[in-house]
Order: sequence, then C-alpha cells, then structure tokens
Amino acid sequence: MTSATAAGGPPTPAAPKSRKSVTGTRKSVAVLFLLPALVLLGALVVYPIGYSLIRSFYDQSGSGFAGFDNYEALFTDDGIRTALKNNIIWVVFAPTVATALGLIFAVLTERVRWGTAFKLVVFMPMAISMLAAGIIFRLVYDQDPDKGFANAVWVGIHDTFAESSAFPKAHPGRESPLVAQSGGFVTKEPVRSGEAVTLPLVGVAPDQMPDGAKAAAAPQADPGKITGTTWQDFTRGKGVGKLGGVDASEFGYPGMKIEAVKDGKVVASTEAAADGTFTLPASADGAQLRLPASNFKEPYNGLNWLGPSLVTPAIIGSYVWMWAGFAMVLIAAGLAGIPRELLEAARVDGATEWQVFRRVTVPLLAPVLAVVAVTLMINVLKIFDLVFIIAPGSSQDDANVLALELYRKGFSEDQPGIASAISVFLLLLVIPVMWFNIRRLRREVRR
Repeated sequence: MTSATAAGGPPTPAAPKSRKSVTGTRKSVAVLFLLPALVLLGALVVYPIGYSLIRSFYDQSGSGFAGFDNYEALFTDDGIRTALKNNIIWVVFAPTVATALGLIFAVLTERVRWGTAFKLVVFMPMAISMLAAGIIFRLVYDQDPDKGFANAVWVGIHDTFAESSAFPKAHPGRESPLVAQSGGFVTKEPVRSGEAVTLPLVGVAPDQMPDGAKAAAAPQADPGKITGTTWQDFTRGKGVGKLGGVDASEFGYPGMKIEAVKDGKVVASTEAAADGTFTLPASADGAQLRLPASNFKEPYNGLNWLGPSLVTPAIIGSYVWMWAGFAMVLIAAGLAGIPRELLEAARVDGATEWQVFRRVTVPLLAPVLAVVAVTLMINVLKIFDLVFIIAPGSSQDDANVLALELYRKGFSEDQPGIASAISVFLLLLVIPVMWFNIRRLRREVRR
C-alpha cells in the first residue's frame, strides 16, 4: 500500500510496463533479421520505381530535362494510343469472361460425378507458362486448316452447310468456245438441238481431280436434244493430245453444273456425269450454255484469326483458356463456404434452380467474384507475353498493349524516357485496383 493510499488519497499510478514481443525477441534482433529483406526490397522494388520515375522526366540521352514531354507522348503517339485502347478492351472483357466461365464451371462441377477430375483439367493450363501457351495458340490460330485447330473446326462447320467446288482453278484454255462472265463462263455462240457441244477447260492437275472422275467421253449427237462434254483438255507431254479434242488420258468434270440461258433466264440445267458428258432438253435450243460461278468456288480457308481485326479477341481467348481455371478454383472455394441451408430453403420456397443461382448463389459469392475480377484486372494491365508471341509481325501494331509498347520503346526504338513514362503510367493504373483488392481482403478477414 502506497503512502497516498494510507492517507486516504487517490492511488499513485504504477509505472507502465514495457510491452514485450510475443516471441520474446528484442527489437534490435528483429531489425537485424529484417535488414536483408529490407535491403532486397529497396534494391529490387523501391530503387527501380524511383529511378523510372526520375528517368521519365529526361530526354532520350538521359542528360537533358524533358519535363512532361514524355507523358504528353502517351496521349499523342499513335502506337501508345492503340496500346491504351487495347488495354481498355483487355480490362473490360478478359476478367469478365474468365470470371463468368470460372463461376459456371464451379457451379456445374458441384453436380458432376467426376467434378474433381473436371476441375483438374480446367485448371491444368495454369501450369503452362505464358511462353508455352503463346506458342500453342500461335499454332491453334494458324490460317491453314490442316495446321490450325481453330480453322479446322471452323472450316468443318462451314463446309457442312456450304461445300466448296472441286474445280476452283478450272478455266478456259486457248481457242476455247467459252468466255468469262460473272465469275463463270458462257459459250460465245448459242447452241442448237441435235448438236454435240464441247466445253474444254484447263487448270486442274490430273492428281487433283475428284475421286469419281472417269476418262472423258466424246459427245454423241442426239436429235431433239443438246449433248456435250466438259473435261480437262490437257495431256502431259509435249505434242501429246489434241487441243479441243477428247483424248484417252483426259478426265471429265463430274458434277459440273451446266445451264442453258436465254434472254438472261435459265431455261434448263443439268450436271455432267463422271465422264463429263451431259444432255439438255430441246427447250435449250437457241440458248447459250453457261458454267455458273458455283462450279469454281474457291475452298473456304477459315478466318484470319491473327489478322488486324481479330487478333486482339483471339489473344484474349487464349488468356481466358489459361485463367478460367484460376477463377474456377477460387470461386469453388467460396462456393463451398455457402451455407447449404440457405439454398435448400430457397428450393423449399419454390425457387427454380436458375432463381437459386441468380438470387442466392451469386449474391453470396459477390465478394469472391469481386476479388477474382480485380486480381485478373491487375494481371491483364501487365499482359505482355501472349501478345508478343501470338501476334505476328504484320498484326502486332493492331494487338499492341502498354507493356509491349514499353518493351518496344525501351529496347527496339531506344526511347528510354518514354518507356519509363509508360511504366510509371502503368503503375498509376495498377495502384487503385490493388488498393481496392487489399481493402476488400481486409474486410473479409474482419468478418
């Protein structure tokens, strides 16, 4: 008991005790252990950021102060403006599509017997580096359907409904009775009943003729009808074969469509047999014979995925392929934490599965969806590898993004001041998104 207490006065407060570390470690020892990490942090993070900020205010040589000229170039240089526009497209679409697919996969795999195996397959692209993924999708988007998977599928679907011609290169040769018209060919003179007509063509190699093609047969006149032959008027070897005449080694054009046209109207039509012969009725008398353009339709080679108009959506597709699994895993973890009682209560109240998903599942997953979307936004702001590898040189300007433009300005065009300004600008874009993400994560921890 203190003297003040004995005298009836207020107790004298005791001296505050010094707070000890939870582990009992002295501050000096803690600082000693943190020092290497702080040195590395300063050398690898703080110094490069500070140096880039300072360098962004200097000219190309680094000796002259340029003020805000380098930052002005961010909004006046055509290449940087294209990159900025593409970055906006990336930020809007890539995280949205990847998050939506991740949500769908996470919800559906809960109802699939082999859900774990499916999740493993979807998540597997995350184990592939950006470099490898870029090489894979450079092949996937190849223009040649025999090499590129995307065009192989696209051409297969297209040809199911609109088959191309077997004779895209066929055309009249020398001294031919045919002339070009509207993508096809038409006879120079009208034909008459009882007349045998020859329609010779060239341009198709014998080994490229359809499998059903047979040796061409000379046309035989038939009174009251118009007969003829359309065939490949070419025989290998110098001086072999007769021009305009059917030779034994020459093939007919099976399936070639022939139309009889009078006054611009088709009065009769037919298709050539396997040996190239055809017959038209008497109504074709006085008409011109036409081989329509459909006979010479070029084969469909698919889409130019890496052309100027589709290159950015194509690369975004490859990014979604990689990161949808990441979104699925995080959303599935959030989905596992949803109380099943809420879902069952909604079903008992008569809600359909779609209503349960839209009114219960998605609102409860909103914090997780926000974290996933924001994390992907930060990631796409720095996208470089996929664009650099997938986009060919002819389309790289159209697919340009800020990180790629930073690389080009700094290393290809030797403009380190502008490159530093781009890096600072990217940092300024990332900081608000990171702050939002960290704030949301802290809010979740408090809960």
